[in-house]
Amino acid sequence: MAKEEHSAITYREVLQRASSFLEKKGQSGFAAEWLLRERLNWTKTDLIKHDREKMPAPQQKQFEKDFEQLIKGQPMQQIIGHDWFFDRKFKVTPDTLIPRPETEEWLDKVLRQLPASSLNVLDIGTGTGVLAITVKLERPSDVVVATDISEAALKVACENANALKADVDFQQGNLFEPVKGKTFDVILSNPPYISKKELNVMDQSVIDYEPEIALFAKEDGLAVYQELACSISKYINPKGSIFLEIGYKQGKEVADIFKKVFPKANIDIWQDFSGLDRVVAISCV
Repeated sequence: MAKEEHSAITYREVLQRASSFLEKKGQSGFAAEWLLRERLNWTKTDLIKHDREKMPAPQQKQFEKDFEQLIKGQPMQQIIGHDWFFDRKFKVTPDTLIPRPETEEWLDKVLRQLPASSLNVLDIGTGTGVLAITVKLERPSDVVVATDISEAALKVACENANALKADVDFQQGNLFEPVKGKTFDVILSNPPYISKKELNVMDQSVIDYEPEIALFAKEDGLAVYQELACSISKYINPKGSIFLEIGYKQGKEVADIFKKVFPKANIDIWQDFSGLDRVVAISCV
């Protein structure tokens, strides 16, 4: 989209031009509206109230800058610097994965089925901290610990926890290394699970802008599950629960990995709203 000369133009006109440009390129025009609303901290209602007003030149200039990054492929959440999860604003950076609606969906299911009693919860590979922070805020009596191998990701997670006033214990290290000797009632993880063989079917913006360490795993994407399975029995309490996000082709393989560790456990594969395998849920007995 050619840059405007910052002439008198309404919010509606700016968005119509930007959306039309995106749609001609086969992209969703909604991204333009999202960028503008999030940059201005506006709701949909705010936009409707102002859409026939002239857009100030400084706002036009900022929108053009944001839009230029968008058409280059940068995710809109990184351009703005945040995303929403459970209606809460989380900072995101190139050092963290962008939270996905599929993750929000399965975490909601987990929260609805956990007992009301206080639990010890561990989030492995926390990234932005969305799982750990959300659990703590939705279940204040739980004791929540979160680990990540990335110092940069943990910095973002800590900032999010501070901003949202969530008392989460963040620890740096690989998988269970920072919590040796501790046990938990619930273990959550959204680990790296993408195989390099899937590069040809991935969105290019994910490859270019999101952290490789949080995306890809060896052994056709199964390496982290295999590593988790080697020691997870030492960290889960009797009758504890484990919830692992997985790739859409990995349900049976990941379930089989953990059946060897927990032969008597109830192991289910949850599908997401698209009907794709999304979570392996393990209920220990």
